[in-house]
Amino acid sequence: MPRPRSLSHARLASAALAVIDRDGLAGLSMRSVAKELGMSTMALYRYVDDREELERLVVDLVLDTVDTEPPGPEMPWQQRMEVLMGRLRDAVAAHPEIVPLTVAHRHRSLAGLRWSESVLGVLTEAGFDGDRRVIALRGLVGYLIGAIQLEHLGPLSGEGTVAIAELPPDAFPRMAETARHARKVSADREFTGGLALLLRGLDA
Repeated sequence: MPRPRSLSHARLASAALAVIDRDGLAGLSMRSVAKELGMSTMALYRYVDDREELERLVVDLVLDTVDTEPPGPEMPWQQRMEVLMGRLRDAVAAHPEIVPLTVAHRHRSLAGLRWSESVLGVLTEAGFDGDRRVIALRGLVGYLIGAIQLEHLGPLSGEGTVAIAELPPDAFPRMAETARHARKVSADREFTGGLALLLRGLDA
């Protein structure tokens, strides 16, 4: 039988995202989302089949906010890529717990696929093709995922950096000195600086 339409996919996804933002990805379940919506778990199954469908809805909700239109070709390709990378980072970094979901469901999200298509378009116009284009795309996506996770789980402003800065300099001179500098680096500077290095390497 057709499912009732009193709950939209957007509302379901918003409830699931609220659970993830509050309780972490481990807190996401059919039961927790049903509770967020003020309904029974069995009633929720009238709208979605399982947790996996909830995950896909959350990924779509977040990635649908990303402007996937590539900047104009009058800009250098590196700057165009910085814009596209920055847009996706801003959207996902606002909900860092969903990073694993974006990886798991990347091939099902139309918004994510449109972003990748735009990235590939910029790379193609810059002369990338074949294996080189594959490696460039994967390298950019890998950098983005890693940067968001590092910013969330091990930020330079966090306790880990403080602990490393206090290591005995006779045993870890470079680690201690680097950590002391790292405490002054903002998250935005860390992201854009690392991305600039990656883009220069891809252009080599």
